[in-house]
Amino acid sequence: MNDPHISISLPDGSPKELASGATAADLAAAIGPGLARAAVAARIDGQLSDLSAPLPDGAEVAIVTRDDGDPDALYVLRHSAAHALATAVRELYPGAGIGFGPPIDDGFYYDFDVPAPFTPEDLDRIERAMAEVVTADDRFERREVGRDEARELFADDPLKLERLAEIPEDEAISVYRNGPFLDLCRGPHAPRTGEIRHFKLLSAAGAYWRGDERRRMLQRIYGTAFYSGSALEAFITRREEARKRDHRKLGRELDLFSIQEDIGPGLVCWHPKGARIQQELRRWIEDLQQSRGYDVVYTPHLSSEALFRRSGHLPNYAENMYPRMEGAEGEAFRVKPMNCPGHITIYAARPRSYRDLPVRLSEVANVYRYERSGTLRGLLRVRMLTMDDGHVFCTPDQIEDEIFICLGLVDTVMTTLGLDYRFDLATRPHGEKRIGGDEVWDVAEAALREALDRGGLEYELDVGGGAFYGPKIDIKYKDAIGREWQGATIQLDFNLPDRFGLEYMGPDNKPHRPVLIHRAIFGTLERFTGVLIEHFAGAFPPWLAPVQVRILPIADAHAEAAGGIRDRLAEEGLRVELDDRSDTLGYRIRDGELQKIPYLLVVGDREIEAGTVAVRARGAKRKQEIVRLDDFVSRARARVEEKALSA
Repeated sequence: MNDPHISISLPDGSPKELASGATAADLAAAIGPGLARAAVAARIDGQLSDLSAPLPDGAEVAIVTRDDGDPDALYVLRHSAAHALATAVRELYPGAGIGFGPPIDDGFYYDFDVPAPFTPEDLDRIERAMAEVVTADDRFERREVGRDEARELFADDPLKLERLAEIPEDEAISVYRNGPFLDLCRGPHAPRTGEIRHFKLLSAAGAYWRGDERRRMLQRIYGTAFYSGSALEAFITRREEARKRDHRKLGRELDLFSIQEDIGPGLVCWHPKGARIQQELRRWIEDLQQSRGYDVVYTPHLSSEALFRRSGHLPNYAENMYPRMEGAEGEAFRVKPMNCPGHITIYAARPRSYRDLPVRLSEVANVYRYERSGTLRGLLRVRMLTMDDGHVFCTPDQIEDEIFICLGLVDTVMTTLGLDYRFDLATRPHGEKRIGGDEVWDVAEAALREALDRGGLEYELDVGGGAFYGPKIDIKYKDAIGREWQGATIQLDFNLPDRFGLEYMGPDNKPHRPVLIHRAIFGTLERFTGVLIEHFAGAFPPWLAPVQVRILPIADAHAEAAGGIRDRLAEEGLRVELDDRSDTLGYRIRDGELQKIPYLLVVGDREIEAGTVAVRARGAKRKQEIVRLDDFVSRARARVEEKALSA
């Protein structure tokens, strides 16, 4: 006779006895009525599940409650909100095809196959209909169905039938119903639609089905949801601030860059001011690297296709590479998506001894990746990327020291720019998208973990997030309005040295295999610059500002003296321009402020006679300071040389 009870473990390790067949909701109720009222989902053996899910005997269970600080709680709420959105759209547009509706970092979206794009007025109507879905407080009911029944249920929706055909034969097929709406979905969801009290539809845009520009164009609606009204209000405020800081908007206003149809999507033209920012970042990272023992190298933009087949890029990364090019003599070439194969060939160009190691190579270089058009976004996702790439070839016992050098570079860059950052340890990818055996991955992951642990550094695990050739440390940093970005990456690779047969002669006069460390501190200069534009809202620190000083003569009679000051500042190494336009002084001051120039120098009769300048420093709240020209030069140069964040 079966035991009518089950035993589960709570997060603190304590056991709890329940009746056989009990659900996560039953567990919450057994612990206390307050928890039962606050519960929205459960983690059962680490898997996020509905409260209605039955609990297996011996499971470890944690109840997920309403909490805007808990990613799992927000995931469940936003997944449920996406279904409420689809319910509203189907009510207003009965023939709408239903695509995907996942939660994302800041909210959720759902794709619909409708005849015309959604307008702002449409979004208002849909949002009102969505509020009615919430008020109805319908249950989210999960049911497992057979494949034939699923085909019947979604017979009128080809998008769902296509998704159904991709579900493996051995995987359970589940559907969820809330009120009149039925969807093919894994879940989990909140218990009822009434949970979705604080939500907002944000925008609509076209999106290719499955992200493939060869497929039909669907209409995507973005929204967000929170458990508290204050969290929703704070999000909307941050979003408005992010809109003001959008690097594409500021890029136009400050004349930094453009992406033009005549050249192609995802390909950036840097205008003179933007190019100056790029130049400063390149020089800075090259100097930092060389001060830490890196040698600069240059490799071709395209290479033999055989090189990328040997490196594993073709079998593992081909969908992100540009098509092959045929040479005049029939040979095949590819533009490079990464620099590592080229750096490997430089290492292999001559014999190496253990006395030569570590070999540290660096290159600020362009690489080319075919990103789907629907994923391109200003500087944040492009097709020609500028990598501050570095590769270290070292012995196994040098790994830790080299990782610390890389982490030191990261710290210098992040602290100089005033960015808070943290670490993720990304482990081996799932499935076949990796090279090398598990034993090699075990050693590589352990080496990175040991380096982080010995450095006393806190980190989070990103299971399955490694590159196809090795695990990595990812650096995530926050900008001025609290958004988190992917930054530097440090990857440990035992596989490519093996694939290329790399060697060094050890102290035992026998050949040994080096370890390869891949690392990029900025990541890509395009993305990093885009983030910096938004982080600083275009007001770059003086050392990075395209124009550091603008001189404003009060009248035409002062233009010659102002020109002399310009020449003096230029000789001192400052980036300076003269604004002697015939517009009023007030207009020119306002223009200098809009261009976010760190220092505006006003020059008139009094300044010329006294050898002074009237300084308007950015951020000084329109205060003007009269200082001797020599003193200003010393001050400005010091702020630039120390890479100060403010003027």
